[in-house]
Amino acid sequence: MLIDVAISGDRNVIKKEAEKILKYKNLTIEIQRMWNAKTKVIPVIIGATGTISKSFRKYVSNIPGKHEARKYRKHPYWTLHTYFGKYLCKSAIDSTLDLTI
Repeated sequence: MLIDVAISGDRNVIKKEAEKILKYKNLTIEIQRMWNAKTKVIPVIIGATGTISKSFRKYVSNIPGKHEARKYRKHPYWTLHTYFGKYLCKSAIDSTLDLTI
């Protein structure tokens, strides 16, 4: 899972999602080829005033855990920084522990 989190101008949310998917397309193919692992790009883009795309819920539902779009829309900067930062750090630690056991 490749998660790219960003806050964009409200008019550019859909454009940014497409950019993020295209940006990581080659990396996704390379990871699948080298490691024989399923890889998915998950762009989590929220506009500066809380604007989200129609596909936002679909992308966020691929991330383990409980998510509410309403929560992200109220305070986009704070939410993205704290929640996804904590989740990603925890996931990295958990996967490291899994590899060493």
